[in-house]
Amino acid sequence: MTYTFDQRIDRRQFESIKWHRYGEDVLPMWVADMDFRAAEPIIRALHERVEHGVFGYGSAPDELREVVVDRLRECYDWRVSPESLMFLPGVVPGFNLACHALASRGDGVLIQTPVYRPILNAPANAGLVGEEMALTRQSDGTYAIDFDLFERTISDRTRIFILCNPHNPVGRVFRRDELQRMAEICLHHDVIICSDEIHCDLLLDDNVHTPIAALAPEIGQRVITLMAPSKTYNIAGLKCSVAIVENPELRERIKTTHQGLMSSVNVLGYAAALAAYRHGQPWLEAVLQYLEGNRDWLLSYVERELPGITMGKPEGTYLAWLSCHQTAIPGNPYAFFLERANVALVDGEVFGEVGEGFVRLNFGCPRPMLVEALRRMRKALNTLTETSRG
Repeated sequence: MTYTFDQRIDRRQFESIKWHRYGEDVLPMWVADMDFRAAEPIIRALHERVEHGVFGYGSAPDELREVVVDRLRECYDWRVSPESLMFLPGVVPGFNLACHALASRGDGVLIQTPVYRPILNAPANAGLVGEEMALTRQSDGTYAIDFDLFERTISDRTRIFILCNPHNPVGRVFRRDELQRMAEICLHHDVIICSDEIHCDLLLDDNVHTPIAALAPEIGQRVITLMAPSKTYNIAGLKCSVAIVENPELRERIKTTHQGLMSSVNVLGYAAALAAYRHGQPWLEAVLQYLEGNRDWLLSYVERELPGITMGKPEGTYLAWLSCHQTAIPGNPYAFFLERANVALVDGEVFGEVGEGFVRLNFGCPRPMLVEALRRMRKALNTLTETSRG
């Protein structure tokens, strides 16, 4: 079927963190879920499951395991056994679980900043120490890895490296050679990699995702990979993700740790995930084309109409990382745009100290909503300019 994404859907009539946190006059461009209706095959599968009428405890369907294993082989030439899959109610619980299972109080966790806030907070949640290394911002607004700094940041207490790829918030899809170098350093220092790859299907242009665990068998034995259909197919509220853990010892440590502490995936989450992976590709291809259009329109508008704001070109995700350092904004740009433009973004400071002066904008929305938000932001910036002239 043909999908169109320009329609603005009223989400305030139902529960929505995105649309209920701020007042009705505020456009929410913050939390990372899209304002698009899910693919029809997913909706049909949910209807069928609801019509059954019995909602007891569920378990991962064998066919879902088979679909995920087939998908990993077809997309990445990565061959894993069905036993390597662990279904969890979210990627965030997944990397928090890894911190609890694979390190002891006081151990270190390597993190690349700026980074998704739950990753930033995960070490402290488990009584561990976050060891932060900053990604290097380049002149075009994109980010690179300083591998010497990466290795120097690893200490005697470092046990885990939490990788975010594609990266939230900077939008990088790390190249194979970059992943290879990070993996080699981690293997040399006996550091386990926990890789958050939740945005792995949201690739823009011709960018290619490579799971770090798929680089080589010896690397795969030291990696916990976290994936999900949630961001890809806009079904985050259904809470279904998968951890791929090839090493039986690591898998057993994770299973033992999560017993009694983490709930299983609910039956609707399983139904939606299976339908998404089986039948969601046409919808995904359409939404990626739409997101590329939004991204390109956003890049052009920022350059032409938002003086002092710059951004790198996202290679993946539907998130834009905007630098406001060259504007005349007094104080925090997140607070400025919320108060002066009625646009809710994400404060860059929540991604680490290096995020000061940035905001993150979600462009996974109907184009008219994106246009309205940016015009509000332009008007607020123009008011600053007029005030300074006056």
